[in-house]
Amino acid sequence: MKNKFHHLRNNLPKDEALKKVHSENFKRITLSFYRYVKIKNPQEMRNELWKEWNEIGCLGRIYLAHEGINAQMSVPEHHWETFVTKLYARPEFTDVPFKIGINQNPDSFWKLAIKVRDQIVADGLTMDDYDITNVGNHLSAKEFNEAMEDPETVVVDMRNHYESEIGHFDGALYHEVNTFREQLPLVAEDIKDKKDKKILLYCTGGIRCEKASAYLKHKGFKDVNQLHGGVIAYKHQVEQEGLANKFKGANYVFDGRTKEGISNEIISNCHQCGAPCDTHQNCKNKTCNLLFLQCESCKEKMNGCCTSRCKKISLWPEEKQLRYYKKNGHKTKKNFSKSIERKKNLMKKTIWEKILKFFGK
Repeated sequence: MKNKFHHLRNNLPKDEALKKVHSENFKRITLSFYRYVKIKNPQEMRNELWKEWNEIGCLGRIYLAHEGINAQMSVPEHHWETFVTKLYARPEFTDVPFKIGINQNPDSFWKLAIKVRDQIVADGLTMDDYDITNVGNHLSAKEFNEAMEDPETVVVDMRNHYESEIGHFDGALYHEVNTFREQLPLVAEDIKDKKDKKILLYCTGGIRCEKASAYLKHKGFKDVNQLHGGVIAYKHQVEQEGLANKFKGANYVFDGRTKEGISNEIISNCHQCGAPCDTHQNCKNKTCNLLFLQCESCKEKMNGCCTSRCKKISLWPEEKQLRYYKKNGHKTKKNFSKSIERKKNLMKKTIWEKILKFFGK
């Protein structure tokens, strides 16, 4: 049965949609925003927002649920006022704060996708695990910097390992996990003996910290704080107020830009040759699809793949690749769940090859 809302979605193939975006003669504003708020009928609001935003050329990835909205978007600059006025006219979103992207790039999004979910952030929690009305203190960049000066303060990165790998605050606790769902119980366990200490949480735009701070307060942590607006707002405030930038490296973003420069440093390395690199690449063999760090030299040498086997598959005729994917595509999810282990193996292989090369083997 055809979905009755099939006409309220973008059906252009990705290559055509990207071509359309690249041919635009106007600028776009990349932004993100979220709000935990009761939405009575998410599906109805989804359809209203899709028609409203599609009409003025908005693109992006938006999640709606009974608990609120989580949006990453690209809005035509000449329609910005219309977008803001109409959004703020909805009682649920009046004066919702925007996090404007640090690097403005037309490649951020290529279609408008609005999805209704059970939660706006997949965290695996039940309503008994937290109280979203009881969250941590919201700190400005200046307050966050000052709080980090105290050696007794515990700073926790609430992002995934591939985000932390390319950029983080010095001394922050972070975990080798792929998802927020995995991370929450690990954080609570790792700092369980620090319930009387000042806890500082940070993430990309603030939404994960909102839930994490409520979760930790529910667990008995007394002094929980979060970087208001996340790393994105931190960068803007540091520049506007002339503050010391204590974030090292780049900020991973979940769109076509892949990262935003926060400092001038590259703190991570290519998983294949070990050269300084903060550029993520999904393995070109779609059946693998491993997200890893790859420099331009290795990308050219390996055809955007993580291993020689994947490179061989990526060079097959397209029809053969498609048949292989249909047969083995179910392995992609398994590969994702083991991505940390696989990337470690890539790095070990790189180091071993360098040792052999040094001794002329």
